[in-house]
Amino acid sequence: MPTPSTARPRPNQPSTWTLQDAKAHLSDVVRRARSDGPQHVTIHGKESAVVLSEDAYRRLTGRQSGAALLAAFQACPHPEVEFDLESVRSPVRDVVL
Repeated sequence: MPTPSTARPRPNQPSTWTLQDAKAHLSDVVRRARSDGPQHVTIHGKESAVVLSEDAYRRLTGRQSGAALLAAFQACPHPEVEFDLESVRSPVRDVVL
């Protein structure tokens, strides 16, 4: 298995790949992003990009599916509590195309 371009990987530090190595071993970079965490890609020795797993990206951007909120409501120890749900209307502005 190819190793990232860092000479001595440090514990708890993300792996670093040169762009050339990352392109040549993209499947390994993606696999390691899923199993080991973010994989940094350098161009001319400067960090230029980071490859993240989909789960890490969702956590970072806050794009949750709502499953966690639904599970929290279902686990509520007070099922007799009712929520008064109201629709909130935001003003909409006209857009000229």
